[in-house]
Amino acid sequence: MSDTTSDPPRGTVLVTGGSGYIASFCIAQLLREGWAVRTTIRSLAREAETRATIAKLHPTTNLTVTQADLNADAGWAAAVAGCTYVQHVASPLPSVTPKDDDELVKPARDGALRVMRAARDAGVKRVVMTASTACIAYGHGSYTTPKTEADWSDETNRADTSAYERSKTIAERAVRAWFAQEGAPLELVTIHPGAVLGPVLGRDFSASIEIVKKLLEGAVTGVPRFGWPLVDVRDVADLHYRAMLAPGIAGERFLAANDFWWMSQVAAALKQGLGPRAKKVPSMALPNVVVRLAALFDPVIRDRLWELDKQRPVSNAHAKAVLGWAPRSNEAAVMATAESLLAEGLV
Repeated sequence: MSDTTSDPPRGTVLVTGGSGYIASFCIAQLLREGWAVRTTIRSLAREAETRATIAKLHPTTNLTVTQADLNADAGWAAAVAGCTYVQHVASPLPSVTPKDDDELVKPARDGALRVMRAARDAGVKRVVMTASTACIAYGHGSYTTPKTEADWSDETNRADTSAYERSKTIAERAVRAWFAQEGAPLELVTIHPGAVLGPVLGRDFSASIEIVKKLLEGAVTGVPRFGWPLVDVRDVADLHYRAMLAPGIAGERFLAANDFWWMSQVAAALKQGLGPRAKKVPSMALPNVVVRLAALFDPVIRDRLWELDKQRPVSNAHAKAVLGWAPRSNEAAVMATAESLLAEGLV
């Protein structure tokens, strides 16, 4: 794939949520491939900051920024006007679980439907929507046989989901139900990332980056038994791009994740790759009983305690076979995260 920025744009693509971590890389890839990009942010007061972040990856000459909010109708018709494709990346991701599910469910579900309706009415060809392994791998407890795109999370199982997993699953179900009834001729493809790692561009990064950041800082005395399927943000953007253009895949889902890694495997990769720079990374396993005790005092741990000791592998075979996706290894994703956190002075 070559840089064609000196040629006329190939068309216009809307990327929602341009100030977000994944969106920055999606926008940069589209610009690199010669597309004009329009992106939405909730307040134009952040336009300069958004442009500066994306400019670390690629010049933003062919980028326009417009205002639109998932919680309101205003701005969406103008945002999609003249666009050939939409990458709907924007979605709420809290650092702490909200008390009321609707704080996440309403913007995720209603916002996605706003984008879909506007895209259909504007004659957009296809929407690539960022979903999550949260829509596939949760509500079933721990398991060992990898889940695939045929699987769905059970959002009714509140003992094995949080508001985030429920919001992502409910939003995807709602969008697919809408498409079945009134989406034509618009096409939909969904991308389901795992825990997103990779190079950070500043302080506004994916919550998953905290996995590496906390280990590097020595914020935990031992390694708790939490784990996730991992993926590099650059490979998530690449899969969005492939799914945008590939023929004959309308309605498909694609898992964007590598092997499931325990936090101990992340710690081991940091120690091996960074040597003395990983001196604060703990080596000792933190017993589950100690983690449960810590949860009494730490709201972040308490919010995710239900995930302790649960293994949730997924398969990326479908994305590899159908779209030719070739993601970086978990080791590479972890090291890119660590090196950039150190370079940015964030640890």
